[in-house]
Amino acid sequence: RYGFGALTAVSAGLSSYYLFSNSNLVFSDEASDVTAPKVALNPDNWIEFKLQDKARASHNSHLFRFSFDPSVKLGLDVSSCILTRAPVGQDAEGKTKYAIRPYTPISDPEAKGYFDLLIKVYPEGKMTQHFASLKPGDVVEVKGPVEKLRYSPNMKKHIGMIAGGTGITPMLQIIDAILKNPDDNTQVSLIYANVSPDDILLKKKLDKLSASSPNLKVFYTVDKPTDDWVGGKGYVSKEVALKGLPCPSDDTLILVCGPPGMMKHISGEKAKDWTQGELSGILKELGYKEDMVYKF
Repeated sequence: RYGFGALTAVSAGLSSYYLFSNSNLVFSDEASDVTAPKVALNPDNWIEFKLQDKARASHNSHLFRFSFDPSVKLGLDVSSCILTRAPVGQDAEGKTKYAIRPYTPISDPEAKGYFDLLIKVYPEGKMTQHFASLKPGDVVEVKGPVEKLRYSPNMKKHIGMIAGGTGITPMLQIIDAILKNPDDNTQVSLIYANVSPDDILLKKKLDKLSASSPNLKVFYTVDKPTDDWVGGKGYVSKEVALKGLPCPSDDTLILVCGPPGMMKHISGEKAKDWTQGELSGILKELGYKEDMVYKF
């Protein structure tokens, strides 16, 4: 097994990501005595986590490993995310203004002493630009966890997933939980859409998982295929969803996560108050009901 730093020597960056699991990292200034909390996260207070290392995952995405007391877990359930914040100036009264964004860790929730984030850096993104500027030893304030979909083994016979870009992160959290549990027989069908083959994140990880488990099927599609691309081409169409997803059923659940345009096309966006909102898009056209679909 290799440490996080080994990734920087790999041309694809992300391809070796899941080979590392070394938790012998420098941890933040939390006490490790008997009074230390059993988990690192706090849902009510912002906690500082120190950046241990970072590596390029693709041309516009990076991996970040944050560390904490190696005797405790992060305190994350499947599936949950965390909130991060960064100062972005001051308001008229001189008070600090913050950018706040949710992210789903892609490391094992059971891991002690560290967690990993996969983040796409946008030119105009206040939070992602802040992440890109971080150097080892810098800290980020984190609060959580924020529970999204409470997953339990065998809760559905077949789970279909449609992800776009970094929308793969909550999907991977659930996939990992299913495949590492020998008593979980859930079948998973994933449709993963990206702009180009170079934008596909975690591909080697996903290919390895699908090759080793008959319960996971993965289909890739890209808007701008290369000459040697052998996967799907174009947006996720009704025909692709029909072939790649389980049929509507009380024992079926479809998960969707991606950029707003994709969400609108596939399932309809979430409501303004961040509840699930009305189901629309191609999933509704294919006969799925609101209780068969979950929007991250």
